[in-house]
Amino acid sequence: MALVYPPSFTWFTSRYYAPALGFLMFAVGVNSSEKDFIEAFKRPDAIFAGYVGQFVVKPLLGYIFGIIAVTVFGLPTPLAAGIMLVSCVSGAQLSNYATFLTDPPLAPLSIVMTSLSTATAVFVTPMLSLLLIGKRLPVDVVGMVSSILQIVIAPITAGLLLNRLFPRLCEAMRPFLPPLSVLDTACCVGAPLAININSVLSPFGLTVSLLIVAFHLSAFIAGYFLSGSLFHKAPDVKALQRTLSFETGMQSSLLALALANRFFQDPLVSVPPAISTVIMSLMGFALVMIWAKKKE
Repeated sequence: MALVYPPSFTWFTSRYYAPALGFLMFAVGVNSSEKDFIEAFKRPDAIFAGYVGQFVVKPLLGYIFGIIAVTVFGLPTPLAAGIMLVSCVSGAQLSNYATFLTDPPLAPLSIVMTSLSTATAVFVTPMLSLLLIGKRLPVDVVGMVSSILQIVIAPITAGLLLNRLFPRLCEAMRPFLPPLSVLDTACCVGAPLAININSVLSPFGLTVSLLIVAFHLSAFIAGYFLSGSLFHKAPDVKALQRTLSFETGMQSSLLALALANRFFQDPLVSVPPAISTVIMSLMGFALVMIWAKKKE
């Protein structure tokens, strides 16, 4: 729909993203308990592995594909900078919901990983962008903290409290949460595609799209197999592999897009983040369908 008739999604502007992602986190909270989050903090090795995947493995892949974009495909340098910028930002809240759909017990662990990468992105993202792109990007610390509170902590806490205080109400709500969450996710994926349709269909769109697909695919694969080698003795190794794959392969491309629009004069820098927003979501939820069907 977003490709055929963009106005069907262009109404879903950036101001709706926080409440939309917040609703997904609320759904996770309703289906979780405090014990799940306590158990998540008992796995510092997995949390650290997710952090390394997010801020070491992914930036290295971003740098490699940025170099390939210029040297192999002869693309303008600003497009390579855009690919590298995508690799420097924190994890995406959609990865938490993807984990919830495939491995519900590990959703709290995924949330802890993403929250940690988002909280420290105020320091790490500018440092990585300076290292890879050569440009220091000021990131809004207050805005980041506010985002974590609004999108993650507040809705999850509300869901957990509701589940604890009104279990019957939660039981009645649960059948309606999956279809509403699917609609919510469709808006979060379709809107960036509809709004950035010109970037996707630009002269460089196809080449950049292929590079972004290769970048995310490499990140998903790296997260899956690296965690498999690290936690091969864990009883839930397969679930951990899926969780860390989502954590490494999915990131806040919308943040990268906002940074590109604000701090880079060349509009080409914003093309890879715009395309990544769509590709990352589609690939992540394609994996959800594959792994969920495999588990069945």
